[in-house]
Amino acid sequence: MHHAGRIHSLETFGTVDGPGIRFVLFMQGCALQCAYCHNPDSWDTKGGQLRSVDEILAEIEPYVPFYKRSGGGITVTGGEPTLQAPFVAELFEKCKERWGLHTALDSSGFCDPYHAKRLLDATDLVLLDLKMIDRAGHEHLTLQPNDRILAFARHLSDAGAKMWIRRVLVPGWTDGLSELLALGEFIGELNGVEKVEVLPYHRMGVYKWEQLGRAYRLEGVSEPSPDEVERAYRLIEQGKRAAKAAR
Repeated sequence: MHHAGRIHSLETFGTVDGPGIRFVLFMQGCALQCAYCHNPDSWDTKGGQLRSVDEILAEIEPYVPFYKRSGGGITVTGGEPTLQAPFVAELFEKCKERWGLHTALDSSGFCDPYHAKRLLDATDLVLLDLKMIDRAGHEHLTLQPNDRILAFARHLSDAGAKMWIRRVLVPGWTDGLSELLALGEFIGELNGVEKVEVLPYHRMGVYKWEQLGRAYRLEGVSEPSPDEVERAYRLIEQGKRAAKAAR
């Protein structure tokens, strides 16, 4: 069965969403509404443009030698790509079949893992965005609880999946002492985590909130300094060590 996907946008030379140079596909539709989202125009599940898997493969093909030589591949992000799991699964399977491309899924984890089984089977690396460990804080930040996300992370760990854990660092929101220690402790309990990335909050998408007529909830929040980012890495590592010592 051939699937069509709702596509928000694409990049042919991505360098920050997984190893090497990558084709980055942004899917349309997301159940979360993160206060710092730089693509709020990707939330609407009825938006975007319908494209077939073959159409996306044709976009990828001219650049395959660059991706392979750099140790890169394809990353599908969003929006939330698991909302369109059958389409992404078919795309990943064909990228592997035709070119042996490395596949990465950038997800919030707001997903039933059984819904995404075929997709996860075709995924080499999951970039998992753990937005907050504190449940109430997560709900305030994204308008959704995090139970499903934490369960998804544990499922990946039990399944032996390779993961990079990502945290967007927003001063005053996601950078509290106890929150970062708890994040480290949670990561320390997982198997398969190859890397932790602290992504500094930025304001490059604020204009999209204005265009959509949405109130931007982080108005007045500054981008974190390099010292604040370094502090976050330090606290997460401290939490990881505590969790591993307790195992």
